[in-house]
Amino acid sequence: MRMLLNFPILFALIAFVVMWAATQFGARTSLVRDFSGKEREEFNIVLGATLTMLGLIIGFTFSMAVGRYDQRKNYEEEEANAIGTEYVRADLLPSADADKVHALLKQYLAERITFYETRDRSALPQINNETTKLQNEMWAAVAAAARTQQTPILALVASGMNDVLNRQGYTQAAWWNRIPVAAWGLMAFIAIVCNVLVGVAAHEAKTHRSLLILPVMVAIAFMLVADLDSPRGGIIRVAPQNLISLQSSMQ
Repeated sequence: MRMLLNFPILFALIAFVVMWAATQFGARTSLVRDFSGKEREEFNIVLGATLTMLGLIIGFTFSMAVGRYDQRKNYEEEEANAIGTEYVRADLLPSADADKVHALLKQYLAERITFYETRDRSALPQINNETTKLQNEMWAAVAAAARTQQTPILALVASGMNDVLNRQGYTQAAWWNRIPVAAWGLMAFIAIVCNVLVGVAAHEAKTHRSLLILPVMVAIAFMLVADLDSPRGGIIRVAPQNLISLQSSMQ
């Protein structure tokens, strides 16, 4: 199911088909025809409570997705700030080391932009390997200068490089932090039950277009939440605007 969530539009289409089938199943039951007035009233209470629960769960899940999306955006900004700060601090190194660190930071920045922009998941291992290689080279260059001259100024440069490396780790953790599959399963189950109950309540309108409303709305809600929660799928993605702006200023 996790792979399916990476394609929000396809996920929404499948969700619509499942919800529509659940509504039709409910509409074809004859239980409601035997309801007395009181039983009908009690059924409407159950239906209303179930729909309210579905709305609350979708709302909470949407809030989780928005929080994760905002976290990814914030870490992109922090990465850009850390790299830009270290690029300036590298001027405090000896000339040869400063030039080397500047060149490595430019390569590293290009790799980070590629990480954000790529949609090809098969390219991620290569991007991650190249990122790790550049991190090791940058740290080695700064550490070598810091060991030669153990001064507060070089300690500041080393601290800045540590921030660059840490921000990449925080970003990766944020991209891995997705809505649990169990939460999706629970929400889908409640949505199916709601559609069945709506179908039961509207058994006299088996072909009525109003039965399409709930499946369509649930499918759209699922698509929006999945889109926000998927870093590389769908339409809503984190654009590396700060990193691209930093790259332009470096050039």
